[in-house]
Amino acid sequence: MKLGKRQRRKLFKIGFALVLSGLIWYMNRQVGPPPQVIGTQSPGYYKVTSFEDGDTITVDMNGKQERIRMIGVDTPETQDPRKPVQCFGKAASQFTRSLIGSQNVRLEADELSDNRDRYNRLLRYVYLPDSRLVQAEIIKQGYGFAYTSFPFTKSAEFKTYEQHARENNQGLWNACEPTTNQFGGHTSNPE
Repeated sequence: MKLGKRQRRKLFKIGFALVLSGLIWYMNRQVGPPPQVIGTQSPGYYKVTSFEDGDTITVDMNGKQERIRMIGVDTPETQDPRKPVQCFGKAASQFTRSLIGSQNVRLEADELSDNRDRYNRLLRYVYLPDSRLVQAEIIKQGYGFAYTSFPFTKSAEFKTYEQHARENNQGLWNACEPTTNQFGGHTSNPE
């Protein structure tokens, strides 16, 4: 029985589809589901590898160490070689370290903010696994200021947190005498 050109083409397509389906079935059966590796981080979450101060951390981002400057918050300085350690600087650094602990963090950019600052640090919001925003917690507890020298979407929210902390004498608002610096941000007198 001789097949016409059209019939041969149709038979070829059917045969090709069957072979391809069989190959896919075989590979899935051989490979199986991806192995579950215990102890890996969830997608979108990164391990904090160091705490530079209250508003800057370093994370392991897929094998690369990335310094993260938290958007919208400024904590008293502890690492600036040009300045003495500022009032509440050590406490702010310890608060951030304790708040994050060994948890992985989720990072989020802000549409109004640059991607990196002048020191090449990534500018990000930092979220804990329970969805708390680290910057908000720092400001609410009085360990930092709302840093509004640059635009970001949560600036009004952060200003409200700072005002509440200030009115309630929380953290540095009880222990220091914050002053406005030349850039419009805050500084605190040395310890």
